[in-house]
Amino acid sequence: MKRKTLYFTAPRQVDLREETLPALGAEDILVETTCSAISAGTEMLIYQARFPRDLETDSVISTLRCDFKYPLAYGYACVGKVVGVGKQVNREWIGRLVFAFQPHTSYFVSKRESLFAIPDSLHPENACFLPNMETAVNLVQDGALIFGERVLVFCQGVIGLLTASLLNEFPLEVLVTADYYELRRRASLNLKVSDALDPNSESFQNDSSAYRQRKFDLTFELSGNPAALNDALALTAFSGRIVIGSWYGEKRAEIDLGSAFHRSRIRLISSQVSTIAPELTGRWDKARRFEVAWQALEKIEPEKWITHRFSIDQAQEAYRLLDENPQETIQILVTYS
Repeated sequence: MKRKTLYFTAPRQVDLREETLPALGAEDILVETTCSAISAGTEMLIYQARFPRDLETDSVISTLRCDFKYPLAYGYACVGKVVGVGKQVNREWIGRLVFAFQPHTSYFVSKRESLFAIPDSLHPENACFLPNMETAVNLVQDGALIFGERVLVFCQGVIGLLTASLLNEFPLEVLVTADYYELRRRASLNLKVSDALDPNSESFQNDSSAYRQRKFDLTFELSGNPAALNDALALTAFSGRIVIGSWYGEKRAEIDLGSAFHRSRIRLISSQVSTIAPELTGRWDKARRFEVAWQALEKIEPEKWITHRFSIDQAQEAYRLLDENPQETIQILVTYS
């Protein structure tokens, strides 16, 4: 049996390769992919050759663990239907819709423990957002919000929108978002945030600091742009926190730590979804966090942020769009039918 798998083969180059599927073992499950989500963060770093050479692609998920080098099959948001099982797997799995942390491929073989059964109440395209929702839950947990705080979220891509959606559940004094692209600011305003600002505008910092002139208690930097850290530092109050969810790869920028930062006692918090904050591990594990993420997906229904769908055969066009015209996109989905 053959499958089509997407490979990053050189800077700004992806190829579709036909591969022979491995034989189905006794404990294996065969999944036919329905859709998969393109990551505007990590996948674009790979596409643009901005990935670090000294890290594994993932330190936790075995199906994604390899070196960052071309050619590389990468992606982590596959939804599909079980179409075959090994002889030691209950045949009740056949026909189930499942999620898996898998690269973009038309079929894949997996173990049961690597699959997540999608709740019947959830549309399959919503399930493609599971990794990003888990990330958003992790970000909010790392932020450790306090009643009545003033919060700012930089970037309203998928993770930023999901994070803002979760933050809307808290009794905050104010929730403000910022993004360079009008499309994403409009999506953010639809969440009923207090305001959605343009960081490129000359009045950005004046507009932002106009919120009681005391700046923000908590800022989330999710843009993937290291220069945005300077805005975050300028807009975060004395003893405030900045949760850095961005992965910058090999991007570099000068960060202004020589003025207000030194005396402001601002805390910079690194947040990454592969692990849970040590102070929470006595009560939280990955299973509990995934359960919360599933519930949040059912409530928020993020499929409304899918702006484009490309077939697997059009993958090069999808990545080119995200690279050259990100202002036109929020979430791009790969389809396989």
